Amino acid sequence: MDRNRREARMAGWILKSLLLAYVLTGILLLVLAMLLYKLDMDEKAVSAGIVAIYITATLIGGLVIGKMAGTKKYLWGLILGILYFALLILITIGVYRTLDGAAASLITTFLLCAGGGTIGGMIS
Repeated sequence: MDRNRREARMAGWILKSLLLAYVLTGILLLVLAMLLYKLDMDEKAVSAGIVAIYITATLIGGLVIGKMAGTKKYLWGLILGILYFALLILITIGVYRTLDGAAASLITTFLLCAGGGTIGGMIS
């Protein structure tokens, strides 16, 4: 009984942190879109903004899950980063029906998400 309650609590931590990370991603992408519209930014600046959004969202999600978990914070942050990346890939496949990027870009995005979550968990 106690184990089931703990597992349910852990699943709740993950869902709350992932939801926060994705809500933050949506807000930051809207801000980036407004900046793109107002400032007529080039492609490199937009790509850098997207990378910064991935890192910021997973960092804050890692902070939140680390605070909730209390122990093994870096591991919880890493799990959050991996799940964030997995959901990002699933959404991309669902929308575009393909992964039209280079493998190096997927690996880089994975490392950014996992690293951001891990660092967020460590500093929580």
